[in-house]
Amino acid sequence: MADHNFDVVVIGSGPGGYIAAIRAAQLGLKAAVIETDRLGGVCLNWGCIPTKALLKNAEHKHFLNEADEWGFSLGNVSVDFPKVIARSRDVADQNSSGVSFLMKKNKIEVFMGWGYIVDKNRVEVRDKDGKATESLTSKSIIIATGASPRIFPGIEVDYKRVITSKEALTFDKLPESLIVIGAGAIGAEFAYFYNAFGTKVTMVEYQPNILPVEDEDASKEVARAFKKQGIAVRGGTKVVSAKANGNGVEVVVENSKGEQETLTAEMALNAVGVTGNIEGFGLENIGVEIERGHIKVDEFLRTNVPGVYAIGDVVGAPWLAHVASMEGVVAAEHIAGHAEHGMDYSNIPGCTYCQPQVASVGMTEKAAREAGYEVKVGKFPFKASGKARAIGHTDGFVKLVIDAKYGEILGGHIVGSEATEMIAEIGLGRAADATGMTVHRTVHAHPTLSEAVMEAAADAYGEALNM
Repeated sequence: MADHNFDVVVIGSGPGGYIAAIRAAQLGLKAAVIETDRLGGVCLNWGCIPTKALLKNAEHKHFLNEADEWGFSLGNVSVDFPKVIARSRDVADQNSSGVSFLMKKNKIEVFMGWGYIVDKNRVEVRDKDGKATESLTSKSIIIATGASPRIFPGIEVDYKRVITSKEALTFDKLPESLIVIGAGAIGAEFAYFYNAFGTKVTMVEYQPNILPVEDEDASKEVARAFKKQGIAVRGGTKVVSAKANGNGVEVVVENSKGEQETLTAEMALNAVGVTGNIEGFGLENIGVEIERGHIKVDEFLRTNVPGVYAIGDVVGAPWLAHVASMEGVVAAEHIAGHAEHGMDYSNIPGCTYCQPQVASVGMTEKAAREAGYEVKVGKFPFKASGKARAIGHTDGFVKLVIDAKYGEILGGHIVGSEATEMIAEIGLGRAADATGMTVHRTVHAHPTLSEAVMEAAADAYGEALNM
């Protein structure tokens, strides 16, 4: 077994792990990455990137369904569904190859295998049989092992009929019907995708609204759009059990009155969230503190063990790739002695890529009021936007929650076709301490969708001109 010495060893090569290694290398540290599957982790291979490829296909399918409204006569349009899936896999492969290039460019050594912590300064690389093949000694360790789908009792995932998001990405046959258990971002995106290609989709969510972490107005707007698209939405409904039954599935649900009902479909998708990957990495060998199924860290991503850091989904919510990446930067900079500020989770954008898209940053209106703020709320619907009418996407709105006393932008919420691109303006404004009036008085190009942000700010001050 070969021995190697490094300044930093990163276990996991997802958007947190590979970014942490690159930043460490940029700061002059000798870095290594251990990966058990494919470079890029779940995000690049089984999550963020391939799902966005599929969702773009779904957008095209919606356009083809409505082509006559745009002046096109296409006749019967057929779908090669295996090719749709293949395109998504090709996109994922390209991104994984891109990470491999970045590792070589930054002189980061990559070890393929399972990372197992022996002590706080030594990590073994083990093969699929558990045999140690390499020994890596390091001054610091960054745990970036990610998360896996959470499975609640009663949901019998067999990966064939009752599936997770990974299987939903790779089926080459379109199911006739699908029950989506959980209506967060993952559930909403897959519901939109499969519905676009003709699958009868039913969404079941325990909370009253789908996308329950979003502002209530945004959640209700997406629910309306989904129902218009033909997606059945059941909020305030508990899933008691889900299991395969012959050539289909049976999902027992219970409403707020305690009344139970059995739903049937060809497949069911378990999309009730994720839980940190904390088993099998030797965390117990060094006494890493675990809290509610995730690794406990401070603002610099330090665990309770000196020299050992943890980043990304394994440290808990928010389970977002861009959060993992910034955590990787903060951890690497702290190891190198360059960290001036720890993680700030108050200005993290959240995005859902169905259509209409949903994006938000900061506080919801309800949260701001509960925190004691007196707020001004500005809202501008896309149906009043010339650009939105021109491109045929008038669903949704921009909503700004502004502190009435000082003008601070407490939160921004967008539902619309390009919401996930537009949210950056609000995030940057918050980071730069811009006020609502600053946004209102900043000239936005016309015609653009981003004018809706300016108009929402104007509405908060009673000065909206286009609605």
